[in-house]
Amino acid sequence: MAYKLDQDFYQRPCLAVAKALVGKLLVRRLPSGELLKLRISETEAYCGEEDTACHAHKGRTKRTEVMYQVGGTIYVYLCYGMHWLLNIVTGEAETPEAVLIRACLEQNGPGKLTKTLSVTGELNRGSICGEELWIEDDGYSCHVVTDKRVGIGYASREDQNRLWRFKLQ
Repeated sequence: MAYKLDQDFYQRPCLAVAKALVGKLLVRRLPSGELLKLRISETEAYCGEEDTACHAHKGRTKRTEVMYQVGGTIYVYLCYGMHWLLNIVTGEAETPEAVLIRACLEQNGPGKLTKTLSVTGELNRGSICGEELWIEDDGYSCHVVTDKRVGIGYASREDQNRLWRFKLQ
């Protein structure tokens, strides 16, 4: 029997949440009432102002303010002016960390994923424990491997080389 992850799940360190989300079910209730469920196959962790790949690296801005909220807050932003990307804030308030939901088994790529689930900026700042978008644990067991994050050429070499991408194997 699947159950919805509660707020406490997300109020842990980013790396722990990023790894634990692999294999879980991302659930979206569409405006029609239809439920879509996709199994998360890949995540990436972005760990605070010290992480040069993290949006919060340069501190609080209008865009990054959401990252300073309590774990379980949804952070959706527009990438390259055309792809919405879905992140979940983790940890305690004032610690800007977030997990990018990079792929699901049914959708490879964060832009394709949000398009399939009709995720847009309208969900930004909402709760991942709400009624429109949430994550369930159905007991699925899997092996998780780590890799380097991708698409962060602007980050320091050290941060580019961190094994903070988590993939279902």
